[in-house]
Amino acid sequence: MDNYIERVLEDVRRKNSDQPEFLQAVQEVMTTLKPVLERHPEYEESAILERLSEPERIIVFSVPWMDDKGHIRINRGYRVQYSSAIGPYKGGLRFDPTVNISVLKFLAFEQVFKNSLTTLPLGGAKGGSDFNPKQSPHTPGLRCSDLEVMRFCQSFMLELQRHVGPNTDVPAGDMNVGGREIGYLFGQYRRINNEWSGVLTGKALSFGGSLIRPEATGYGAVYFAENMLAVKKETIEGKSCAISGAGNVASYAALKLLSLGAKVVSLSDRPGVTYVEKGLTENDVRFIMQHKEIARGEISEIYQKIPGAKFIPNARPWQIPEKIDCAFPCSRQNELDGGDAEYLINHGCGLVVEGANMPSTPEAVDCFLKAGILYAPGKAANAGGVATSGLEMSQNSERLLWSAKVVDEKLREIMKAIHDNAYEAAEEYGFKGNYVVGANIAGFTKVAEAMQAQGF
Repeated sequence: MDNYIERVLEDVRRKNSDQPEFLQAVQEVMTTLKPVLERHPEYEESAILERLSEPERIIVFSVPWMDDKGHIRINRGYRVQYSSAIGPYKGGLRFDPTVNISVLKFLAFEQVFKNSLTTLPLGGAKGGSDFNPKQSPHTPGLRCSDLEVMRFCQSFMLELQRHVGPNTDVPAGDMNVGGREIGYLFGQYRRINNEWSGVLTGKALSFGGSLIRPEATGYGAVYFAENMLAVKKETIEGKSCAISGAGNVASYAALKLLSLGAKVVSLSDRPGVTYVEKGLTENDVRFIMQHKEIARGEISEIYQKIPGAKFIPNARPWQIPEKIDCAFPCSRQNELDGGDAEYLINHGCGLVVEGANMPSTPEAVDCFLKAGILYAPGKAANAGGVATSGLEMSQNSERLLWSAKVVDEKLREIMKAIHDNAYEAAEEYGFKGNYVVGANIAGFTKVAEAMQAQGF
């Protein structure tokens, strides 16, 4: 079976040699699948790995738009529709200069297994553009205006609307795509198609959104952490937690941790880390969130207003605290490397929960697994967002709005099911406590069974 996996990986490397993020994601999953492939030789006969190595469809398109100075700008748009074996394509859109085919293929590949783990009938996709809403194209140091963002979103949807729909592909937000952008995208889809449908999730409550959706990924990561600690008969209360990022995932993870009695010592963004040794308060976190959402600014601009806060430029939070119990990387891929992992382990960290997608490098993951600490990969731990998007789709179909209590209870149940499925799959295949293997096998098996049943 090792020969089969290596043969497939060699073919993937040959075809995608210029796509490091995608290669990293595929290798991370496939190298853990030996035990399930030995038990199910029919998967090799049906070429399941080969078929999962290629997206079903990649759409690349031009996005022309006009800035506030009357100049026409051109960006590139993408949608990677990876797998629809278990449901309509589902995955976010990100607007960032780092967006390219490799990044989106890696994210879409991960999304396939993440969505499978949610227990909901959702396929995997990802999309976006190299458009940067944080940088005006004509005035250095300024952000794009609301009108510029609107014009870009409308042009982007002019092409994307050909390829999406409530039963085909349902995008959501991701990096730099929040409520404002989702609103502009939804409005353009509605105007073009003369149709109100649940074609996007992450919508505002006034036009079909769900309560708890903005909080869901951050809350879900903390719920997953609680389930992991419960296995060890521990709780999160009193533990010191370092968090990277300052978007929805990081901020709502921080608020949920604080509500459970944990101490949150850091949040971060591109300019650097804001560190508070005695811990951030709920008011501190909400102050940062308000600055990010309304002023769309950086924490470095306001950290002096937070009691006891220090700002460390061009840094990450992993090698700052002298004592740390838990780490929640919630920023971006490969933000936590092997040196960071060693520091965390040597300074008392016993739990790492990924709120972002693949934020730990392979070297860091190896360190965590060898040290035997609790480590939750992003495809399991950050699935709360897409799970609640699935719940938003259900509410749209029913033309209902569930209460926050109902949505939160369902989110807790889904995160417990994801944890239990990953834990039990790892134990069943001889890797007890290894959530990487467990999540990969549990996610893969459901997709493979669907592909096998539907033929090629």
